[in-house]
Amino acid sequence: MDNKQPRLIDMMRMRDIFMPHLEEISKDIYLSSEMGILHGNRQVFRLISQQKPPFVINDHRFGIIVGGEGHANLNLVDRHIKSGMLIYLGPGTIINPIRFSEELELYGFALFPDFPMPFSSGQMPSAFNGQVRDFQLSVSEADIQTARHIFDALWHLVHQPDYHRPVASSLVAAIMHHYDALYHHHVDRQALNSSRDQTIFDRFIQLVNQHCAEQHQIGYYAQSLCLTERYLSTVIRQASGLTAKGWIDQALIIRIKVDLMHTDKTVNQIAEDLHFPNPSFFCKYFKRETGMTPNEYRKRLK
Repeated sequence: MDNKQPRLIDMMRMRDIFMPHLEEISKDIYLSSEMGILHGNRQVFRLISQQKPPFVINDHRFGIIVGGEGHANLNLVDRHIKSGMLIYLGPGTIINPIRFSEELELYGFALFPDFPMPFSSGQMPSAFNGQVRDFQLSVSEADIQTARHIFDALWHLVHQPDYHRPVASSLVAAIMHHYDALYHHHVDRQALNSSRDQTIFDRFIQLVNQHCAEQHQIGYYAQSLCLTERYLSTVIRQASGLTAKGWIDQALIIRIKVDLMHTDKTVNQIAEDLHFPNPSFFCKYFKRETGMTPNEYRKRLK
């Protein structure tokens, strides 16, 4: 594999993936510098999911699963997605596809970094302000249909000559508000049924996904959760069977592997970007966790 390939499955990379298949999928896909829309084609999703995992995104992606099911690891957590779900993947999400049925079909759209967000500073619905990296919601058929209607309106709008961009922005705002309301309803309902330990674990994983690149020690996470390191360690092990440090290391190793696989950064650059004290410590850490040095791992991919 060429380690100079972009580390992101972004707009440009998606264009490269789709180009050889454009004749087959063009009727179900819209792609511009600001937005991508998928209108139900099964092959499009398979083309993306077949890329060398893990990969990351730098945009907001919204989807409706309308058929089939599958499994993927999203931000360290194994997720089961199935028909009747709304899904959201935010910037920085690390995706590792595991298995998808042939019937898996979705409608979705991506808001690329050039898209002018329809909210002023501080007014973004809270599900999308960076605190939540991803979510998957099983919702009612009525909620699915509401989302479908907005998706369909957006799809038809962007295919009009010289469509009015503020209308597209308003439709995006509508779908974001719809997802945000359903997400918070889900969180509130889950809180009633969730144990304190599970709540701590969920919050811990959220923090690890957000900060593992710069915070490698359990003390930071314990302090953020207003807990002692000992208590946090006990709760995480009881809730998941893995130590808190094990979760931090797992997240950090995934970030390192993504850089080694999908960028041409030097080992020294990666060590600096991920806040290791020096390259030697970084190499020893990676070898301890994987059984090989960073350069050995990178050479193995070629």
